[in-house]
Amino acid sequence: MSEPDRAAVRAALTAQRIETPSWAYANSGTRFKVFAQAGVPRTPEEKLDDAARVHEHTGVAPTVALHIPWDKVEDYGALASYAKERGLGLGTVNSNVFQDDDYKLGSVTHPDAAVRRKALGHLLECVDIMDATGSRDLKLWFADGTNYPGQDDIRARQDRLAEALTAVRDRLGEGQRMLLEYKFFEPAFYTTDVPDWGTAYAHCLKLGPKAQVVVDTGHHAPGTNIEFIVALLLREGKLGGFDFNSRFYADDDLMVGAADPFQLFRIMCEVIRGGGMDDAAGIAFMLDQCHNIEPKIPAIIRSVMNVQEATAKALLVDRGALESAQLSGDVLGANAVLMDAYNTDVRPLLAQVREESGRDADPVAAYHRSGWAQRITEERKGGQQAGWGA
Repeated sequence: MSEPDRAAVRAALTAQRIETPSWAYANSGTRFKVFAQAGVPRTPEEKLDDAARVHEHTGVAPTVALHIPWDKVEDYGALASYAKERGLGLGTVNSNVFQDDDYKLGSVTHPDAAVRRKALGHLLECVDIMDATGSRDLKLWFADGTNYPGQDDIRARQDRLAEALTAVRDRLGEGQRMLLEYKFFEPAFYTTDVPDWGTAYAHCLKLGPKAQVVVDTGHHAPGTNIEFIVALLLREGKLGGFDFNSRFYADDDLMVGAADPFQLFRIMCEVIRGGGMDDAAGIAFMLDQCHNIEPKIPAIIRSVMNVQEATAKALLVDRGALESAQLSGDVLGANAVLMDAYNTDVRPLLAQVREESGRDADPVAAYHRSGWAQRITEERKGGQQAGWGA
């Protein structure tokens, strides 16, 4: 690779932004058990304190996603100011219509209109919070579905979903968007109301430019070609963002790149091919992970680094050579171009990028040397740790 190309790659990596989720800093786990850890934040402000450490050591994580009501506060403007004082911004607002008892049979698709009104009221409250924090994106994920054939009318549930999404779309302000997430199963076992990218895309297409699809990398059946989905949504201008994580069997909250780093590389290849790294594309790159047995902050730093490494390798693909091989029908040659980039050790390149920005070449080692883990373990005693029970 020529030196000007390397300079362009370094510039792209320096400009990269990865949002971290507030809930990843808290106690979280599976539906069976949440293992509490020492030093876990007790308030949204302490979550921001931890997020500031991640950004300090990586340089590419300047925003934090909120989850309501897990991050509920009296004054969201004050919370935004607190974040700003720590060099952060408040990012995506994530709604929660899956934990109340009223939502046992669904939220916005529930057969009872009163429950649907309650769920919609929460979604509109989240838009109010966006107004107060300056957030651009509202993330919508619905656990809605059915467990048994005949339990509810499948088509009617889609009508109810469309009605709620339209109401949210109409409430959004200038420059605000809604990102619709899909998941092919869990917790519903028979039908899921937003089970795949096609369902999400169909709703977002009707809703117009304020509605985009978000791709959670763990929300697919085994063998699904996620990069195809990414390429198509980018082509259609309907990819709003990512929730980065990994899965081995059914759940989806392991560190991104842990299960299949080659898949993450392939996804980032399509992102770059489709112009998804450009600011104008508006793609939100966010982690969505629950760290149950591993230390929270080092895991988040490592996750950010995993995305950086996949991105760096994707940026190193020789696009000219790849196109030439593709057009000439050179199957093995085209594959070799991708494999050459994937097999490149990009850690020295990323170390250089970090050092050029005044940071340590090894963010995890720098964090451990900082003493932050020892400090929060000592200081965060008493009070109620943030998190959710299982």
